[in-house]
Amino acid sequence: MSDTSPAILWFRNDLRLDDHPALAAALKSGRPVLPVFILDEQPGPGRPPGAASRWWLHHSLASLAAHIADVGGQLILRRGATHTILRQLVEQTGAEEIYFTRAYESGDKSLELELQQRLGDVATLRRYGGQLLFEPEALLKKDGKPYRVFTPFWRACCRLPEPPNAIPEPASWPAIAEPPASDALADWQLLPTRPDWAGGLGEAWQPGARGAEIALETFLQQRIRKYKADRDRPDLTGTSRLSPHLRWGEISPRRVWHAAQACAVSAGVTGGVEAFLRQLGWREFSYHLLHQFPQLPDKPLRPEFSDFPWQENAEGLQRWQQGLTGYPIVDAGMRELWATGWMHNRVRMVVGSFLVKDLLLPWQHGERWFWDTLVDADPANNAASWQWVAGCGADAAPFFRVFNPTLQGQKFDPQGDYVRRWIPELHNVPDPLVHKPWEATGSDRPGAGYPAPIVEHPWARRRALAAFQSLKEPAA
Repeated sequence: MSDTSPAILWFRNDLRLDDHPALAAALKSGRPVLPVFILDEQPGPGRPPGAASRWWLHHSLASLAAHIADVGGQLILRRGATHTILRQLVEQTGAEEIYFTRAYESGDKSLELELQQRLGDVATLRRYGGQLLFEPEALLKKDGKPYRVFTPFWRACCRLPEPPNAIPEPASWPAIAEPPASDALADWQLLPTRPDWAGGLGEAWQPGARGAEIALETFLQQRIRKYKADRDRPDLTGTSRLSPHLRWGEISPRRVWHAAQACAVSAGVTGGVEAFLRQLGWREFSYHLLHQFPQLPDKPLRPEFSDFPWQENAEGLQRWQQGLTGYPIVDAGMRELWATGWMHNRVRMVVGSFLVKDLLLPWQHGERWFWDTLVDADPANNAASWQWVAGCGADAAPFFRVFNPTLQGQKFDPQGDYVRRWIPELHNVPDPLVHKPWEATGSDRPGAGYPAPIVEHPWARRRALAAFQSLKEPAA
């Protein structure tokens, strides 16, 4: 093996230079490093990113390319089948090693096996962790089976040695003398054209490693102290807003972990840090589930739910998607999602419960809609959370736990600030009625044709519980 041949660094959902084990290993080899990102849209078991994710990916790649250029390298962009592109790069550059970060979803794991079969004769593939705190193989129960309940899983995580410290980003990049040709990012057309619906996304987010760094610093300096009290309040800015940065690997979970732990020591905010790290633990749990149960985005983990008597209601689904159900907390969440590509986690649970239990629509409809509209459309977290709220997944909330959208709004958005932010039709409805505007009369009634409730919640709850009861009863 020639010491002058380049090492290929294949970027995936790890769009950063800081704390990047595969990059660190490639640099340690002493060879020039050729960084490449491949947009593989070939038909296969993997799922292509949704529209909001494509918007984020465009800006994240632009940020990564600029970051690599700052330290002396050049990011190569190629579009096509991954195995074809990598073989071409090996042949064009004489590279003998390909470094990359492992993935956990079914399609990406299949791709890794395919690459080993197709490229093993021309290059050595070197795979590394970096997207999780703990690899799935390191966390199994005593009987060798995976955890299916979060709390014992998280206790097991906390008993393990702390994750290693983050690896510093390189100060310089050992680039190859004559890099191969690269696609122009604009030619990939990841951004929307007409209509351009992404204006709100640009106002709400700064994709890229620098945006991730700012989000983490802002959270730890301004919000962590009140995180435990504020995290369920959509009317407050109380969460970290790190989810899309973690989803795209613009910041590593190890970096977040150690920064939060350092904050707990220096600022004495142990309670807030513990509550926050549990949320990081739920992401971890979701990926461990996806690794062990690759059908997670499509099929219920509890097989009896395969026979659940779901309804099909195209109008109901459309009104839910558009934020026109007549339940303010639900509609505010769906409109926030459409405008910003994100939704507060408490509201995600409420809108999920409404779709599955009030409308009795399959949870997969919601999972697919979130996949297309969320900038943090994470293959593990999205699927695990939908299965949780539907009552059919691991550590699931019981199906008979049906969120009352009116009470949830009153509890977590007490003055209606969140609802009014996203539903201007309710601007004049007084606080006591903002979460039940159908009771308002006269000048207090909602304006601009805000709809009446699409379904009566008490009746819908009874229907959902009857459907669940029929599932439990043995067939005649």
